[in-house]
Amino acid sequence: MDYHILREFADSWVLLAMFVFFVAVIVWAFRPGSRKEYQDVSTSIFRNEDTPAEKEART
Repeated sequence: MDYHILREFADSWVLLAMFVFFVAVIVWAFRPGSRKEYQDVSTSIFRNEDTPAEKEART
């Protein structure tokens, strides 16, 4: 195998595989059932917080 054969392979099949992987990640991230999961993850840092922040800390 020389450079030109590997280059042609990378330009065709590897590019196609990377595009398919990209589309699969986008579809997986925006799937219909993921909203609740991401909402839960985004609010997880506030689960153990009982009181609001002090006024000085908020500014």
